[in-house]
Amino acid sequence: MKVLIFGATGSIGRQLVQQALEQGHLVTAFVRNPAKLNLQHANLKIVQGDVLDSVAVEQAVQGQDAVLCSLGSGQQRTGTIRSEGTRQIVRAMEKTRVRRLICQTTLGVGESQGNLNFFWKYIMFGFLLRQVFLDHVRQEEFVKQSHLDWTIVRPSTFVDGDSSATQGHARTGIYRHGFAGTDKIPNLTISRADVADFMLKQLTDDSYLHQTPGVSH
Repeated sequence: MKVLIFGATGSIGRQLVQQALEQGHLVTAFVRNPAKLNLQHANLKIVQGDVLDSVAVEQAVQGQDAVLCSLGSGQQRTGTIRSEGTRQIVRAMEKTRVRRLICQTTLGVGESQGNLNFFWKYIMFGFLLRQVFLDHVRQEEFVKQSHLDWTIVRPSTFVDGDSSATQGHARTGIYRHGFAGTDKIPNLTISRADVADFMLKQLTDDSYLHQTPGVSH
């Protein structure tokens, strides 16, 4: 499958690229700075561009089978790169008739707020990361308002990990997903590798089409 990954140099994006290549997909990584990816593979194409550049985004989307979005803002706690970038992606997909979009946001948006504990609900997302959280909220709105075949993946707090079994928080393939918004999740963490694992599974599974599954260990 031909897949395009936005946010490919981020912590989730790198996992998406690596695991997608392992699974035999033809991967296009859309990045602002190609040097940050530092990866070579026969099935990997790296496209340099700005996700806010509608022309560049449309050119990258053209001819793809699916798009995975894991946009982030690095260490910045302000800005609208997730929402505005996702809006450009949605527009490009609708224009080029590429239908499948898997977009990563965060647990706590919408009805999943009930999954959070006091610390994450009121201290982190209510105060310290309020702007980041609100950007995710707007990001989801753009996806839901689209005419695409979308799935929004809402992971809990990230911990380190890659696809290697030797890592302490590696890809396990064992995690909860699709739980009710009223469920209290005792362990609000998940490895980045498992988030990517779940997102890639959506490429061949429509169980969560037009849904917003949470994912957590």
